[in-house]
Amino acid sequence: MDLALEAARSCRLVTSPNPWVGCVIDSSEGRFSGATSPPGGNHAEINALEAAGGRVRGADLYTTLEPCNHQGRTGPCADAIAGAGIARVFVAIEDPDPAVSGRGIAALQGAGVSVETGIRADEAAELLAPYLKHRRTGRPWVVLKLAASLDGRIAAPDATSRWITGSEARRDAHRLRAESDAVLVGAGTVRADDPALTVRDWQPPAGVAPRNEQPLRVVLGAAPPDARIRPALEMSGPLEQVLADLGDQGVVQLLVEGGATTAAAFHRAGLVDQYAVYLAPALFGGEDGRAMFAGPGAASVADLWRGEITSVAQLGSDLRIDLRPH
Repeated sequence: MDLALEAARSCRLVTSPNPWVGCVIDSSEGRFSGATSPPGGNHAEINALEAAGGRVRGADLYTTLEPCNHQGRTGPCADAIAGAGIARVFVAIEDPDPAVSGRGIAALQGAGVSVETGIRADEAAELLAPYLKHRRTGRPWVVLKLAASLDGRIAAPDATSRWITGSEARRDAHRLRAESDAVLVGAGTVRADDPALTVRDWQPPAGVAPRNEQPLRVVLGAAPPDARIRPALEMSGPLEQVLADLGDQGVVQLLVEGGATTAAAFHRAGLVDQYAVYLAPALFGGEDGRAMFAGPGAASVADLWRGEITSVAQLGSDLRIDLRPH
C-alpha cells in the first residue's frame, strides 16, 4: 500500500476532478503499479492490470481508493479486477462519491474476490482530503496562503510587499498553485499588485506528471480590463455560494491568495480547510504595516481562533507552517 500511495502522489497534478489514485498488483511474477490517468483516461487499477499484461491470476491488488463499479468515461474497474482473476483486494479507504460508495467493494465480493479495507487509511485520507471533501459537500478544499514577516505583516505602510519571503518559499507557493484547480484573489489585490497567478517558478520532480494547463484564475469582484490575471472568472455574492459554484465546475482544491480583506472574509466565515503560512525572518517593527487579516480580530484571549499545526518546514531562510481547524 505504501507503493500504491507513492503512485497516487505521482499523478496528483493531472487527475482532477477525478481522484488521484495509486494501485499495485503483487503477483508471483512481480509487482506492477498504475496511477490514474488524466480525465477520460484509465483509472489506476486498469493501468496496473495493463502493466501486468495478464500475469495476475490469484494475485493481490492494493489500491488507495475503492474501485469504481459504474460506467463513466471509462468502464467499471471492479469488473475488470474480478475478470482478470485477482484473488484479494486491499483498499485503503472507501469512495464517498455517490456513484461508488461501497458498490465497488460489494461488486468485488459478489464476484468471489476477498476484500479488506482500512490499510493505510489515515495516509490515504490525508492525501485525498480535497477530493473527499468535494465529493461529500460539493465544495472545494480551501487552502488560504499567507506570506508575512515574523511580526505578522504582509505589506509596508506604503503598500509595498515584494518580496517579503525568499525564492524557495515562492517556489513552494507555486507548487501549491500547481496542486490547485483554481486560485482566488480579491479585486483590490488585482488593482494593487496586478498578479498573474500562474505556475511558473516550480517544476515537478522526476516521476511526477506535470500539469497540462494553468489553474483557473478567480477574482472576487471585477478585474481591470488590462489586468494580467485575465482571462479570469469574476465572481461575487456570498462566499458559500461562490464555493458551491466552483465545486459545480469541478474545482476540487481552491487556493486563496489574498489580500487581507479576502483572507479575513474566508477566515471569519470558517471556510478555510488548510492555512499555509510563510514566515520570513524579517520584522517591520511597528503596528503601521498591513496585517494578515483586515478588520477587527478577537476581542479577548477567550475568543482566539485556535487550530492545529500539522507541519513545519524550512524553505531557505523562511518557514512554512501549515495549520488546520480543530
